[in-house]
Amino acid sequence: MSVSIWKGEVTVEQLNRFQQGTMAEHVGIVLTELGADFLRGVMPVNERTCTPFGALHGGASVALAETLGSVAANFVVDRRRHSCVGQGINANHIRAVPLGGMVTGTARPLHLGGRSQVWSIDIVDASGALICVSRLTMAVLDRPRDMT
Repeated sequence: MSVSIWKGEVTVEQLNRFQQGTMAEHVGIVLTELGADFLRGVMPVNERTCTPFGALHGGASVALAETLGSVAANFVVDRRRHSCVGQGINANHIRAVPLGGMVTGTARPLHLGGRSQVWSIDIVDASGALICVSRLTMAVLDRPRDMT
């Protein structure tokens, strides 16, 4: 049995509520699975996420990667004391996904430090073929103390 990286009780439903009203919701990203050391989500390849040429837009892949990594980062810290923000992301686009499909991303931590985190996000198509690999660096910030 592996030890969970998540702080406190965390559910997929809670994480999806966290995304309401955001760009992630607008493009159709839905978080689907929370494992002991990973977060998984899906995104449709449709008119909101494709290029004029009918294939998944690379920026949409990056949006999926950053969404998964950012949400995950903020739920492995004590959210009363810390928040996490993106510092840098890179992506390598391996193959195209045509309009009408669905892609799945999985975020796993490479480093969970006190001041920074590094996440690896793999995105695959419906057949399981790798379409994008991404690495996200997050800063772990102290929340301001209540001044009252």
